[in-house]
Amino acid sequence: MRTLYERADVIPLIAEVFREHGFEGTSLSRITETTGLGKGSLYHFFPGGKDDMARAVLDHVDGWFEREIYAPLRDDAPGLAIARMWRGVDGYFRSGRRVCLVGAFALDETRDRFAAVIASYFTRWIEALRDALVRGGWPVAQAADSAEEVVLGIQGALVLARATNDAAVFGRALARLQRRLQQPPSL
Repeated sequence: MRTLYERADVIPLIAEVFREHGFEGTSLSRITETTGLGKGSLYHFFPGGKDDMARAVLDHVDGWFEREIYAPLRDDAPGLAIARMWRGVDGYFRSGRRVCLVGAFALDETRDRFAAVIASYFTRWIEALRDALVRGGWPVAQAADSAEEVVLGIQGALVLARATNDAAVFGRALARLQRRLQQPPSL
């Protein structure tokens, strides 16, 4: 294992511990085992303890989604941005083999602690996709409904893939959702 010198090096490792065990099931022992850092080093990087680590992880996830999903949906040509979203989502969630950390935090007692960040993740995704669809010729109401349905479908597919231990569920769901967004609805 390589030596970790920067806080930024540790955040993705901690994220995987949270993904695997949830906030409540993640102990400092699990984090030290995964990162190879002692508790003193962890507290040096994250003086606020586990809450500070969770905030850093959520910020890291948010930064990735902002760069790779939301900003392109807001700023790029709609067709290209939506195609990039499908590739990005499939890659990020490792074709259904990786839990959505924000979604997992939304489902347990952690939700109240990080409610604003969790809500922002989902609403910004829906709004960015809605806006891309509108720019692509969709009526606003149908774009809003479809954007919400897509984000809901992605999250549900992640849960179902995990519950059934069948990552192919995720791929099939993405393909169905992608087909739904190929053409603007007829007026």
